Amino acid sequence: MSIPQSGGGLIESFDQLALLLEKGNKPKSDWRIGTEHEKFGYCKDTLAPLPYEGGRSVLSILQGLRDQFNWAPVEENGYLIGLTKDGANVSLEPGGALELSGAPLETIHETCDEVNVHLREVKQIADKIGVGFIGLGAAPIWKHEDVSLMPKGRYKLMDAYMGKVGTMGRTMMRRTCTVQVNLDFASEADMVQKFRVALALQPVATALFANSPFL
Repeated sequence: MSIPQSGGGLIESFDQLALLLEKGNKPKSDWRIGTEHEKFGYCKDTLAPLPYEGGRSVLSILQGLRDQFNWAPVEENGYLIGLTKDGANVSLEPGGALELSGAPLETIHETCDEVNVHLREVKQIADKIGVGFIGLGAAPIWKHEDVSLMPKGRYKLMDAYMGKVGTMGRTMMRRTCTVQVNLDFASEADMVQKFRVALALQPVATALFANSPFL
């Protein structure tokens, strides 16, 4: 979940929602690609998920990235909850999964380089403290109570709400990861076409990368 969060208040009408999307129209020369990459951290010897604090923790990874690779800290109520640098940011999912929200870039090759640099930095920090990272869509063996909720105010609100509706909301918060892409568009028709292509490709991606054998 990217940082910083932004919003313009309540959407109260269809026209207001349509206008918000229409304002996103951009000429092709201004199109950019933004990717989001989430992964689970775990202790190599126990395979347990990382807590927020401690010698082997999410906080240790954030501090290492801040101190060794010059990321600027983002804090909430005294807690280090994210990092920013060059238009990109590193943030925490509710259960402590680490997310890179990439900068707006011009080509898929640039996004590939960005993710690879990020993964190298994370690995360099993680290797020193006995931590590994894995890119799965869902954590198949951890239980709900094994995963700590990160110290962000809105996650407490989300957790309380998810406990009142449905059955899998809290599991989604703590035990799932994703890779996302954000694309610009020139018009409503262009947005519709890209959305339809993405929907057509999604079952293929799901078949290739789903955790179905495990969960």
